[in-house]
Amino acid sequence: MCGIVGAVAERNVVPILMEGLRRLEYRGYDSAGIAVSGPRQGLSRERTQGKVADLAKLLADSSLQGCVGIAHTRWATHGVPSVSNAHPHVCHGSIAIVHNGIIENHAVLRAEQSKRGYKFTSDTDTEVVVHQIHRYTTQGLDLLAAVQASSGDLEGAYALGVISKEEPGRLIAARRGSPLVIGIGVGEHFIASDISALLPVTHRFIILEDGDFADLKGIELRIYDASGALVERPVTESQLSADAADRGSYRHYMLKEIHEQPHAIADTLEGRITEACLLEGICGPDAPAIFERIRAIKIIACGTSFHAGLIAQHWFETLAKMPCSVEVASEFRYREPVASADTLIVIISQSGETADSLAALYGARERGFGPSLGIVNVPESSLVREADLVLMTRAGTEIGVASTKAFTTQLVALLLLVLAIGKHHGLKPELEAAVVAELRDLPGRCGKALALDRKIRELAEAFADKEHALFLGRGLHYPVAMEGALKLKEISYIHAEAYPAGELKHGPLALVDAEMPVVAVAPNDALLEKLKSNLEEVRARGGQLYVFADAKAEFVATDNVSVMNVPSVGETVAPILYTIPLQLLAYHVAVLKGTDVDQPRNLAKSVTVE
Repeated sequence: MCGIVGAVAERNVVPILMEGLRRLEYRGYDSAGIAVSGPRQGLSRERTQGKVADLAKLLADSSLQGCVGIAHTRWATHGVPSVSNAHPHVCHGSIAIVHNGIIENHAVLRAEQSKRGYKFTSDTDTEVVVHQIHRYTTQGLDLLAAVQASSGDLEGAYALGVISKEEPGRLIAARRGSPLVIGIGVGEHFIASDISALLPVTHRFIILEDGDFADLKGIELRIYDASGALVERPVTESQLSADAADRGSYRHYMLKEIHEQPHAIADTLEGRITEACLLEGICGPDAPAIFERIRAIKIIACGTSFHAGLIAQHWFETLAKMPCSVEVASEFRYREPVASADTLIVIISQSGETADSLAALYGARERGFGPSLGIVNVPESSLVREADLVLMTRAGTEIGVASTKAFTTQLVALLLLVLAIGKHHGLKPELEAAVVAELRDLPGRCGKALALDRKIRELAEAFADKEHALFLGRGLHYPVAMEGALKLKEISYIHAEAYPAGELKHGPLALVDAEMPVVAVAPNDALLEKLKSNLEEVRARGGQLYVFADAKAEFVATDNVSVMNVPSVGETVAPILYTIPLQLLAYHVAVLKGTDVDQPRNLAKSVTVE
């Protein structure tokens, strides 16, 4: 994986493809490439290890142009980052493909193809696909039929874009388990793994369904389902603007997105709460009947979304009095959990395309769990189509690989869901009103937390030369500590771990010394005094403490204790607010260390492979 863009037009498509790649850079990648075909020059390709800008430099000295083309940014799965492993892959100079996903039986296909005389120039799983397609074309099949025939030989997930020197005006697209959209232009068509890649050229899209094949020939577009039958798919109009990914005056997208959180949270609340209560129907007209009959919640998610789920678990059990468990999606799909038809499955995914989360949704359905609900930011995503109910987060476009506003809006959406379900299971109106009041106040409180930016930038200097860090929290704020540690390790490459503060004495204290910064999340809640006792254990061993505390918590700064006073906020929504200073800390440490903040090494924004 990571990003696909393709085009069929009556004009040179190279500029379109390159702009598409630039708009897909946020997904994370290690190499980039482009291939075009035309009746005069045949099939031509350029690839590079590195950034899209490096590919652009290659093209500046090249005469590459054509009316049909495909391009790709690669995030390594099989084979190290290199020019030879970069997409597009070409067979015998006649067929080129780009591919997202993983071909699970590539080793078997590689052995078979080697016996037939095919030569391999890469270590990727993708190369077996282009050889397989070529094999079928040598048997007399046209490009579409060859791709369809090859799909029957492939095990795993894929989104494909395929072009051929022999059919220069044609582009074939196919998807199974990996997202792919068709862009509808005026007398031209496009493909992409993400609609943001095509916003400069169209706002009209067809979202391919699993098993679909698309045959694009200039103004002609035909779509076939997995059985080969000609089908029609609805055309949707995207509301995103082409400048949604503009960084503005901010140095990095991540910093911009951190500062967008008050507005994003307000958008997530818009039209969903009144002065004192939650509005009915926020999850659709079928939701009330479903919420009435469920008796338990199971949240399934990955990474940052998993941390959101852990916080929501506290809310479900304390506010809605609803049993709740949280699962890591990549593990859940391989377990044999005891299923119950009255358990609501909640899938959290920023992109709505996370492969492990979607597989968990399908697995839960097959095992006999109850209805599903998706918490998601992308309305055109697979999760929106597959879940029984949906609650959109409305975070807007998030470019930085390390999630910020997507996480806090997930938390807001989850708290709204807790209230929606709690109303059907005895949640008292006065408690509902209290939580709604906290939510209404939250955007303003987040704005005040952002005002700590300068102080946190100064605090970050103490972390710049460190190799390890420890994050502590209790209750609702242990997952906040987990998220803070994840952000620091993601973008600064400092090894950071989180623990419940009460667990210090059961092992982590062995790590504490003057070189180990210890970050503590200290709201003014029922566990504050317990937390203070835990932190004394750190002080007694010479540890350096950095406490993010409510001003009313009465922490005192000393030689080995730095205190960052966070605006006072309601206890229920405090995890959302306390996340923001930790995001700023990670950001400023990463800037001091000189890392690639928006595209950290080895990571991708949308993980569409297992």
